[in-house]
Amino acid sequence: MPVRVLIVDDSGFFRHRITDLLAGDSRIEVVGSAQNGREGVEQAKKLKPDLITMDVEMPQMNGIEAVRVIMRECPTNILMLSSLTHEGAQVTLQALEAGALDYLSKDMRAWMEHSSSLEKQLRDKVVELGRSRHARQRSSFISSAGKSSGGTSMVFRPDSASRSPASSTATSRPARTPAPAARPSGQRTEPAGSRLQERSATPATGIAPRRPVSRKSIPADCKLVVIGSSTGGPAALQQILTQLPANFPHPILLVQHMPKTFTSVFASRLDQQCNIAVKEAEDGDRLMPGRALLAPGGHQMIIDPRNKDVIRIMPGDERLTYKPSVDVTYASAAKSYASKVLAIILTGMGADGCDGARLLRQQGATVWAQNKESCTIYGMPQAVVNAGLANEILDLTEFGPILSNKR
Repeated sequence: MPVRVLIVDDSGFFRHRITDLLAGDSRIEVVGSAQNGREGVEQAKKLKPDLITMDVEMPQMNGIEAVRVIMRECPTNILMLSSLTHEGAQVTLQALEAGALDYLSKDMRAWMEHSSSLEKQLRDKVVELGRSRHARQRSSFISSAGKSSGGTSMVFRPDSASRSPASSTATSRPARTPAPAARPSGQRTEPAGSRLQERSATPATGIAPRRPVSRKSIPADCKLVVIGSSTGGPAALQQILTQLPANFPHPILLVQHMPKTFTSVFASRLDQQCNIAVKEAEDGDRLMPGRALLAPGGHQMIIDPRNKDVIRIMPGDERLTYKPSVDVTYASAAKSYASKVLAIILTGMGADGCDGARLLRQQGATVWAQNKESCTIYGMPQAVVNAGLANEILDLTEFGPILSNKR
């Protein structure tokens, strides 16, 4: 059956343009449109679409408030359309907090041109998100977590009992204390029954034998954590990172598929929400325990081959689909830190991260993948799992407690 789509936008041009772009795909059926958020809520209840494309700025009820109402009253997968401005990034992240799954840039020039790239991107996102059952899963999480006083869902927010609440402005939080040095290799001991059996590599893959990995903790010799994500990643990263203590003993690299404006805003919001420090990576930044560096949109983030404590930010290569790319950062980590890397691959479309995970495993590193049930889109973790590269397959709710050593 085709994915049934409702288009909500106050611009007649965009309603017609989106309809035209989707009409030529047999996998998609446009079932209705609405001119404002209030009408969009009514149409969502009436038509019960698989996916809603939602504008942000609209009269009567804006897109963010419409997302909140829809997620509360008739949970539906939602794709936001947003401008590539600082303000557009802010409100888009608020929409993701409210329950939207993903976003697409609303660059007027690109939408007016007959861009095959835009058409493919829109259609692929609509189909993947429309077929996902994540809205229902997310609605259940909202119900169990409760609502904030302002009606915003807790999906993208830390629990108030253990972390400072998220907001679009800076909030108070406990002072960060310097992280302790990582334990020397071999200092931690684990009961034999808690480790996986070692597996021999097949000659065809050239992958080093799987090291014993505790199901309850980070590998004892870990020196660096690298996390890759795409569609659904902002909420997943927030859920994981807000559970880490300020004295988390390892540096963290984050690669989230986002444009430049969005990564700067996203890093700032995470920094407000987390006990660890989070910043958009800049060329020359140093790896530090208890700090996460987010790859800037439109660029690649690697580790300096001459100094493995320093990050280098490189221009985005047009030959690479993703800027930033999980594969690029994973490969760099494999070269600099070899077996002492814990790589985590989270929700996202496509297969970015699979080639990098293969290089990591060849060096004896550890790879954890998010499971299908908790992914918005299972593409990236699925590619790693299907290639036999995942040491562990974990639910999204498991990463935070394991990383923070909360057993």
